[in-house]
Amino acid sequence: MKTIRIAIDGPASSGKSTVAKILAKKLGYTYLDTGAMYRCATYLALKHGIDLEQVDALLKLLDRYPIAFGKAADGSQTVSLGSEDVTLAIRQNDVTNHVSAVSAIPQVREKLVDEQRRIAAGGAIIMDGRDIGTVVLPDAELKIFLVASVEERAERRFKENQEKGIVTDFEQLKQEIADRDYKDSHRKVSPLKAADDAITFDTTGVSIDGVVDFISEKAEKIIDRG
Repeated sequence: MKTIRIAIDGPASSGKSTVAKILAKKLGYTYLDTGAMYRCATYLALKHGIDLEQVDALLKLLDRYPIAFGKAADGSQTVSLGSEDVTLAIRQNDVTNHVSAVSAIPQVREKLVDEQRRIAAGGAIIMDGRDIGTVVLPDAELKIFLVASVEERAERRFKENQEKGIVTDFEQLKQEIADRDYKDSHRKVSPLKAADDAITFDTTGVSIDGVVDFISEKAEKIIDRG
């Protein structure tokens, strides 16, 4: 059976990671969380006191502590840097508030994009991020761009943080998401935007199952045409 590459892009908390994970399980595809890779780079920079000008030092840390994905006993995805499990650490507020700046470093993007393309070469993969359809996999067979209101995205992230035990102020979270939207869409390298041939879908008020069904239908049509 034909396999395809699915690129799901969108701003923070638009639902892309949640949807991508469910969709990957449904189709039997590999899921690659590219956002976690940039969070890992940010975590390393913060942990080792590396500032944005010390690019070579950060690249060396990424070589020294390779990013790897695994599965927990409950089937959820884990993330590690070398031998350290950073699954929860990379979701903390300090990493979230600095990841846009680290993600904008051209050399960091180049290094991680090369790795993402290598993993995706075999097909049967779902990758989510902010520049998958435009930069990482511009020839992906299906490109989806998810959007949602800032209010709803803040509510989603607030709920996620509560479940993880991360203390968060809702109004501050709304502002941080709006600020990150601006930074991500205005950065010089690989800005957040929909690919010309992407299908844009507003998830405001739409259930996760509804979004999964929408993308599944699009994917299955392409696969069936195989």
